[in-house]
Amino acid sequence: MSTFPQMARLSGRILIGSALAGLLSQASAYSLIDAYQDALGNDAELASARASLEADRQLIPLARSRTLPSAGASAEIAREFYSPDPGSSSNFTSQTYGVSLSYPIYSPVDRVAVDQSQLQVQASEARLLSAQQDLVLRVAEAYFNVLAAENNYETTQAEKTAIAEQLAAAKRNFEVGTATITDQQEAQARFDLAVAQEVAAQNQLEVQRAALQLLTGQPVPELADLSTNVELKGPQPAVESAWTQQARQDNLTVQQAALGAEVARREIDRQRYAGRPTLSAVGSVGHARNPSSSLSGYNINSASVGLQLAVPLYTGGAIQAGIRQAAASLDQIQADLEVARRQAEQAARTSYLGLISGLGQVRALEAAEKSSKLALDSNRLGYRVGVRINIDVLNAQQQLFSTQRDLARARYDVLVNGLRLQATAATLDEEDLRELSALLAPRTKVTKPDAPEPKPLSKKKK
Repeated sequence: MSTFPQMARLSGRILIGSALAGLLSQASAYSLIDAYQDALGNDAELASARASLEADRQLIPLARSRTLPSAGASAEIAREFYSPDPGSSSNFTSQTYGVSLSYPIYSPVDRVAVDQSQLQVQASEARLLSAQQDLVLRVAEAYFNVLAAENNYETTQAEKTAIAEQLAAAKRNFEVGTATITDQQEAQARFDLAVAQEVAAQNQLEVQRAALQLLTGQPVPELADLSTNVELKGPQPAVESAWTQQARQDNLTVQQAALGAEVARREIDRQRYAGRPTLSAVGSVGHARNPSSSLSGYNINSASVGLQLAVPLYTGGAIQAGIRQAAASLDQIQADLEVARRQAEQAARTSYLGLISGLGQVRALEAAEKSSKLALDSNRLGYRVGVRINIDVLNAQQQLFSTQRDLARARYDVLVNGLRLQATAATLDEEDLRELSALLAPRTKVTKPDAPEPKPLSKKKK
């Protein structure tokens, strides 16, 4: 569709191990590519960009029409009254018909206008591609926001259930005299907080579902999720400068600004050419009939062909003012182009560093999750044998669930940052979303840790 240049495509895709790639399936879950396909027909911003392109495409034939032959026809019929002397009069009908033709042989202003129209269409094509990339990002972000909200809600529910069991154990231990009222009160406070967090998480889930539904125009069913066995890898090439350089050159916003600068350069030529002569081939044929002109009438056929030269001698300074205005506009657009390049470079750098940092965070949180599980098991064992108190178990539970929430969010952020990085370099398309969608599988519910065993009975101290 687009005629503007593209560099060699860099691959910023987040990959998975080859052994897992063929095992993941989306089953009946609503996949990421399903959401994108629904959004294609529902998104108003993309529809606006399409309509804008169709309108701008008409600029080319409109500009070319001024360089092509034009023909026109005219006809005139008049009723005339003739009175040669007082007391006598006569009337008659005169008729005149004509066809004229004009063909511009030399008109540099119109030729430049054709070039400008083609550049404007290319800029509009870049805007449409940018809108498509933006839709890919918006759908991916909304989709993973729903997954993160679902994960947060389920984790909050599992945490509340685990705290409820810990609260029940604290009550039993207090009743039999193996724990203090403080253990019960601490567990009750944590349980009340978990209930409040569950309400907030449920509300956030509904908000994120509504945001995705607004994009797709469809109710949000069960979503496919990222398997915990998927190994996330970094971008290729793993060189920041490669991405920033391509972003400075190929970013779609940069391309639009560059095309705008080229249109501005042609505008300077167009204003300058307004002072040049124009040459056209002209021709006409006509017929005139007047039966009573000078009481004798006439019936005439005529034809002519020739060249018409138009030379602007004085325009009141309009040409010079137009040139100065176009030159100033070019300076402004070139400055905007440099701003766009810097912003694209910074966006690529931010996405690249965010992706690399996210991968490191995922690895750290995976290790933290294992450590938190071990710590929770150790605290439960210590609670059963009496060397740990209830608050220690509650803290360990909270740490584990918080780590699991952060890990899920970090994995989603890595995938989105990968898409953003590709968008900065103008390499993001639907195929990338399909590959990302292949990483998703039907969701698995968050499971709570095993319930703690009650403390063994012991005699009360006297």
